[in-house]
Amino acid sequence: MRILITGGAGYIGSHLSDALIDAGHQVTVLDNLSTGRLTNISHLLGHTRFRLICDSILNARLVDQLVAEADVVYHLAATVGVKHVVEDPLKCIVANVRGTEVVLESAYRYWRRVVVASSSEVYGKSEKAPLSEDDDSVLGPTAVGRWSYALSKAVDEHLAFAYHRQGLPASVVRYFNSYGPRLDPRGYGSVVARFINQALDGQPITVYDDGRQTRCFTYIDDTVNGTLLVGTLAEAEGKTFNIGNDRETSILELAHMVRDMVDTELEIRHVPYAQAYGPRFEETRRRVPDTRRARDLLGFEANVPLEDGLQRTIDWFRKQRVGE
Repeated sequence: MRILITGGAGYIGSHLSDALIDAGHQVTVLDNLSTGRLTNISHLLGHTRFRLICDSILNARLVDQLVAEADVVYHLAATVGVKHVVEDPLKCIVANVRGTEVVLESAYRYWRRVVVASSSEVYGKSEKAPLSEDDDSVLGPTAVGRWSYALSKAVDEHLAFAYHRQGLPASVVRYFNSYGPRLDPRGYGSVVARFINQALDGQPITVYDDGRQTRCFTYIDDTVNGTLLVGTLAEAEGKTFNIGNDRETSILELAHMVRDMVDTELEIRHVPYAQAYGPRFEETRRRVPDTRRARDLLGFEANVPLEDGLQRTIDWFRKQRVGE
C-alpha cells in the first residue's frame, strides 16, 4: 500500500515509517523538521520505497497532492512538548488545528482512510482512573497556555469524527507517554528523555513538585503496534483508542529507576513547577488509560515492561553520545 505519514521524521513517526517499510509498503513522509529530526530517518533515505518531503502540513496544495497519491494517511504532525506549548501556544494551536483541517479536507476529497494522532492530554485534569475513551475532559482556564495543546487535540478529534459522520473512514489514537529510542535528546515533551540526559551528564535529576504525580509509560514498539492496528482493522473506524500501558508509575519512582540504571550516586532534586514553567502552570496528578477497547476490538496489549524499555532507551542515548 501507499502510506503517507505526516510528522514521519518525529520520534513516533520515524518508528512507524520503519514498521511500514518492513511490512513492504511504500512510505511518504511529510515533515518540516521543526521538531522531527533527519537523523531519525536517515537510514531510510536511500530506500526505493521511502520518500521524504520537507515541507509543512499547512501547505494545503502539497498536502492535497500527497493525500491523493496515498491509500492510508497517518496524521502525526503536531507541535508537541509542554515547553514548546507553554512558550508559543499560538504556534501550537495553528499547527495542530489548521494542519489537521488541511489533512482531513484532502482525505475527504479523495476518500482516504486516515488515523489522527491525539494524546492523553485531552483528558486534562480529570482525576478519574482509569480513563476510558468516552470519559469527560476536565481542562483548565483558557488563559493558561498549558491547556492549548489539549484543546487543540480535542478539536482535531472533533474534526475527525465530524468527517466520519459524513462517511470518511477515520480513527483516533490517544498516546499515553510513549518513550524509547529517538526521543528528542533535548528532552522536549518527555520526562524520560530529560531524566536520562541529566543522569548521563552526571547532573541532579530534577523532579517537578513532590514527584507523586503518576503516568503510564508506553514503550515505542507497543505505541507503533497499536497505531498500525488502528490503521488497518475495520473495527477501528469511527472510534478513539487509548494506546498505552496501564502500569501506573510515579515520576519520583521513574527518577529512581533511571538513577539506579545510570549512577546510583546522583542526587534527585525537587523543583517547583513555577520555577520550570512559570507562575500559572497547571498539571494533572494521575493519568491511567483504560485499554479495554483496544484490547477487545483490536487485540492490542502493551507488552514491554518499563524496566526493559528504560534500559533500551538509556542504551540508545549512550550510543548517540558516543557517535557525536
